[in-house]
Amino acid sequence: MKKFVAITMAALMVLSLAACGGSTVDVQQAAETVSKVAEEAAPAVQEAAEAVKEAAQEAVAEGKSEVNIGVLVWKYSDTYGSSVRVAMEKYAEELGAELGVKVNLEMQDGNDDQATQNNQADVMFAAGKDLIIINLCDTSAGQYLADLGAQYGVPFFFYNKEPNDSSLVTNNNSIFIGTKPEEAGIMQGEILADLYKANPEKVDRNGDGKVTFLEFEGEVNNAEAIARTEYSESTAIEQGVPLERLAENQVANWDTGKAQEMMVAQLAAIGAENIDVIFCNNDDMAIGVIAALNEQGYNLGDGGDEIVVIGVDATDTAIEYINAGKLYGTVKQDGDAMGKCNIYMAINGALGKDWLDGTDYKMADDGFSVRIPYAKITKE
Repeated sequence: MKKFVAITMAALMVLSLAACGGSTVDVQQAAETVSKVAEEAAPAVQEAAEAVKEAAQEAVAEGKSEVNIGVLVWKYSDTYGSSVRVAMEKYAEELGAELGVKVNLEMQDGNDDQATQNNQADVMFAAGKDLIIINLCDTSAGQYLADLGAQYGVPFFFYNKEPNDSSLVTNNNSIFIGTKPEEAGIMQGEILADLYKANPEKVDRNGDGKVTFLEFEGEVNNAEAIARTEYSESTAIEQGVPLERLAENQVANWDTGKAQEMMVAQLAAIGAENIDVIFCNNDDMAIGVIAALNEQGYNLGDGGDEIVVIGVDATDTAIEYINAGKLYGTVKQDGDAMGKCNIYMAINGALGKDWLDGTDYKMADDGFSVRIPYAKITKE
């Protein structure tokens, strides 16, 4: 601030000399002095400007009683994603009332199309929202949305589907709300290993000492899908299950219908009698797989032929299938907990506070995310 004053004094000196008819040399020397002082003071001036801006933001935040939050959703029809949306709507009202802030939510369905989501983002960022929550359609396509946030000065964060490039989060003072990618896969592997130890005949159905399996993967290049796939297999093997792959991973894009279609093709190529286990990255795909198995008389829940199918999410339908004996197990991904965390972070971000201010959430070791824990579920 002292340097800023020095610039002002030097500038006044130049004007004084010019007004009094001072020599050209004197004026030039004074002007050079002003330029030098200005150059040296630039960082201090910038720092002062940032401090003023921060103080202004805090003043606005303190007086804010209403925030407008936009939510870009990758696909409304995704079962787990729907549970998160319902939770966000619930906690927008509940937490808003608790914190004394009215939370207005506007949600848009990207319908699993990144171009559609980009168009929705164009409108939403330009509308001057206080914050935007992003559930990417394509985890490799977050740069465009991050650029919009910078362009319009609107804070944002990602949830559920983590951007492939973490710098989109770290370089924008943002955050990611999700799960620890490998944890679901580890738990899937543990569910199978526990069953194999307790009842190997249920897993290795023909008793040949091999456990043949298929893996239904959510998406290509999706960190969550990759980790679930890798760790479900490696954990089971590490814990003594003699896995043997029957075919390359079936990428069904988290979709029930697509998984059913692909499973029908695998049954025609391999035969149900030759398959022991099917890992699915989510329950929606597991339900599709079971529909295909049902067509051939498997996994009907009547005590007859059963192939071990293990999913992720613990959707309502999955729990029903577990209780009916059609699905062996799943890993609970808590949509309610994620929705609640999203709203807490959104309120803080919209008010210009630190993301975790006033909450019990902890930043993960990566320094930019909050991870919601999983839990194993099988029929008791």
